[in-house]
Amino acid sequence: MNYCDKYFSELEKIAVIPELAELDGKKLLVTGASGLILSPLVDALCYANEKNILHVDIYAAARTEEEISSRFTAYYGKPWLHYVYYDAVKPVEFDFKADYIIHGASNAHPAAYLSEPVETLLANVVGVNELLKYAHTAGTKRVLYISSSEVYGKKEAHRPYNEDDYGFIDILNTRACYPSGKRAAETLCVSYYQQHNIETVIVRPGHIYGPTATPMDSRATAQFVRDVLAGKDILMKSAGSQLRSYCYCMDCATAILFVLLKGKPTEAYNISNRDSIVSIRQIAEEIAKASGKKVVFEEASESEKKGYNMMDNSSLTSDKLEGLGWKASYSLEDGVKSTIDIMKG
Repeated sequence: MNYCDKYFSELEKIAVIPELAELDGKKLLVTGASGLILSPLVDALCYANEKNILHVDIYAAARTEEEISSRFTAYYGKPWLHYVYYDAVKPVEFDFKADYIIHGASNAHPAAYLSEPVETLLANVVGVNELLKYAHTAGTKRVLYISSSEVYGKKEAHRPYNEDDYGFIDILNTRACYPSGKRAAETLCVSYYQQHNIETVIVRPGHIYGPTATPMDSRATAQFVRDVLAGKDILMKSAGSQLRSYCYCMDCATAILFVLLKGKPTEAYNISNRDSIVSIRQIAEEIAKASGKKVVFEEASESEKKGYNMMDNSSLTSDKLEGLGWKASYSLEDGVKSTIDIMKG
């Protein structure tokens, strides 16, 4: 991660959100802490700790300590940032009691779905079950599960999805390992609330982008940004007509915190910027424009096509999330420019 002045200024905007005062003095467990979605949230809480805005013990869970130490170079070694071993398909054995849990550990990009469909499904179902069992014994106040817009499946309508819109998923297509696992995990969350009174809330992010994407991320926007930063034109392997809800990673981080602290138990909230619902081609053109490059096209291979999202339209409404007091701070143009500027350094 390039911890430049611009990135720190964006962390500061999150750190001063008044609602975060509820986390003061608490223990927060974050799985998937080093990924695109949750690493800026962890960074923002670290920033708040360092500036004495609040004090929260952050337990960053991963398979290896190097994964955490190499991602959070600005903060690793501080007394309030702890590495804990975690494997989403293995039993949980933590020696602390978390007040809050944010669960985001999962394969989250197409190449991983294709190479590890079994692990992708199990990490969601088994991983959530283990964490909810732990929350029950630890007396955890609330668990937030990071689901996906892919749970909605395919529908004919081309309007944005509300939280109660569900369509078709071909469960005999191995690509369904991701949305099927997410659907089952959501049901587990609400079931634990009904049976064991474990407070759970769910977020369904749209297509998140930003400078926190990992080098292994095979999602289209991450590849587009890597192309332009390498001085190349953007190579698209489809017409890019699919409609998506895009949201800058910093806006996604604040959305997760709002739902964690203000969301209603057992309810799901879309994470979407109402002003960034565009096609894949449109965001490619925005990235190209911001970097002085152009978009070129090439036919995708059959193996590449297998990893494509099965939804032509995965745009999302944001009314329910905005009802909690959240609103996006970054336009598509601003988010793209920030991504490029921060990654350039």
